[in-house]
Amino acid sequence: MSSQDDDEAARRERAREIGLFRYMLIRDLADDALTTRQRGALARELAAREHLDPDGRPVRVTRWTLDRWVKSWKTGGFDALVPCPRQAGPRTPAEVLALAGALKRERPERTAAQVRRILVATNGWSPTERTLQRFFTRTGIGTRQLAAATTGRDVFSPFQAAAPNDLWTGDALHGPKIAGRKTYLFAFIDDYSRAVVGYRFGYAEDTVRLAAALRPALAARGIPSKIYVDNGSAFSDAWLLRACARLGIRLAHSTPHRPEGRGKIERFFQTVRGQFLVEIADETTPAGTASPVTSLADLNSTFQAWVEAQYHRQVHTETGAAPLHRWQTGGPFHHAAPDALAEAFRWSTRRTVSRTGLICLHANRYQVPAGLAGQRVECVFDPFDLTTIALRLGTTDIGTATPFEITRHSHPKARPETPTEPTHTDRLPRPRPGTPHHHPHPKDQLCGARRHPDPLRPHRPGKEGHRMSSDTRRVHQ
Repeated sequence: MSSQDDDEAARRERAREIGLFRYMLIRDLADDALTTRQRGALARELAAREHLDPDGRPVRVTRWTLDRWVKSWKTGGFDALVPCPRQAGPRTPAEVLALAGALKRERPERTAAQVRRILVATNGWSPTERTLQRFFTRTGIGTRQLAAATTGRDVFSPFQAAAPNDLWTGDALHGPKIAGRKTYLFAFIDDYSRAVVGYRFGYAEDTVRLAAALRPALAARGIPSKIYVDNGSAFSDAWLLRACARLGIRLAHSTPHRPEGRGKIERFFQTVRGQFLVEIADETTPAGTASPVTSLADLNSTFQAWVEAQYHRQVHTETGAAPLHRWQTGGPFHHAAPDALAEAFRWSTRRTVSRTGLICLHANRYQVPAGLAGQRVECVFDPFDLTTIALRLGTTDIGTATPFEITRHSHPKARPETPTEPTHTDRLPRPRPGTPHHHPHPKDQLCGARRHPDPLRPHRPGKEGHRMSSDTRRVHQ
């Protein structure tokens, strides 16, 4: 039996199931023993309820449709309730489709929209763009099909790295909700062994959580030759490029809308869903069906135990060896010194020194040597501690900047997993100057209160924090 005959048999079976569904609904309604009042009440009751169709979906049937089915059954029996076969024959003239195919073959880069414009200009009428697209795909002259036939772009050969730590592939997976917040898993997999070299769940899909997964991996598993990631915002951030450049790692991004190169880690994420996440109970999981996890730390420790005790020790179907054992065969690996690793994961930006010897960084001001005024220096810092800023001029270290005014202690992107609650004293209003309980605030001691002029700024008349009166303005003039 051909595939066309199979499709026809499936359509007939589908139509028969629909006929049975309709008959089950109207069998009581079509009873001649019912009075008009009883039949009307039963019809309204059936129309008000939901019914499961042959696909198991809840549907509603109107009173008018029920009456029509009853009338069809009384006149034609069960066959009248079976829907008629679908008219699957082509309705578009064959000569129009032939002309469309000829236009597409003449210039394969022509889109369905362009072919339709040509047909309208030539014949005054054309099928819709979607009709032309289905015709091109059915006849093997679609844009992607022609590109694959001429360039082989859609044809991929199997690829595997030559040795452990030659290539790491990284990606992110959306995880369960823990403590009312959605989690994300950052993971890196070794292409040769399929070992998971770095992983961590976090509450955000950002650069900080990515660094929390990658930095321990580099410290424990060594430095890979290449890291392959997608084009997400976390993987495209400048800090990752700087870290890889400092450690001598080649960073590569996949082509947009071409995810085939990340197939191994996507397959690992499928394993995570089917073997780990399915056993983890979040806020949407029915009670008693999975192990409860109440905190992010609990989730990370549970995932670590699953990776090290189960995934790394079971034989991989593709490589024929356990991932951890296969990765260990390539040792020893090159490791970075702790100081070099810490330096690689610091963030960097450039600022121009003002004429007063100050630089501004995320609402903070720092004092630098006055001889650097007007020069552009590199600021290197830990995103979680903006009180210490290392300065570089080109490749030369020139010391650290002295905090002058600190209003932010961490980078805006360096958000902690659990925001700290303000203490009771933080909520208290500061006493006004001159009151018995007033003490100078550290910020006022460091950079001067508003009413006192900045000693590092040139003095200008009338700029002491209040407007000059008209008499004072005349005196200065």
